[in-house]
Amino acid sequence: MDILKIAIDWAKAELFSTPFFILFGLAFMAASLGFWQLGKTEMAKAYIIPSLVVGILLLTIGLGLFFTNKSRVTQFKTAYNKDASAFIESEITRAEATLKEYNTIVFKVIPIIIIVSALLIIFINTPTWRAISITTIAMLIVILLVDGTAYGRIDNYHKELKLVHLENEIKK
Repeated sequence: MDILKIAIDWAKAELFSTPFFILFGLAFMAASLGFWQLGKTEMAKAYIIPSLVVGILLLTIGLGLFFTNKSRVTQFKTAYNKDASAFIESEITRAEATLKEYNTIVFKVIPIIIIVSALLIIFINTPTWRAISITTIAMLIVILLVDGTAYGRIDNYHKELKLVHLENEIKK
């Protein structure tokens, strides 16, 4: 099993999914522009800033993840060629930390924030807070969709890393 190819394939799969953050970020920014230009009601005008902020956040997340994962492809080759077993160990550690982070943030914190935002919609009747709550929920759903698939990929990658590590230990 070629772990370098598996690692590069994982990084390339991440490169495929991160542009979705960018696309959604641009869509939120376009929505903000639309609310600014076409919004006539108080509620429509309340969406201008929240949708712009969400658009900027998603765009930043997407660009940051894209460039991070793009550089990983070359870093993986260098690290693997330098010391394959150290590369596997460091990737196992990084994957475990990432999985733990996903379990905490994506699957616990984000649903709680969605619930709080939904409650704000119910209990606070001002257009600004409703717009903030709705755009927050929309942003977090985008994050859940993209990161839910990313979690599956890194979980599989982690399992393959552990398998290769175990095979290497048996060979010793």
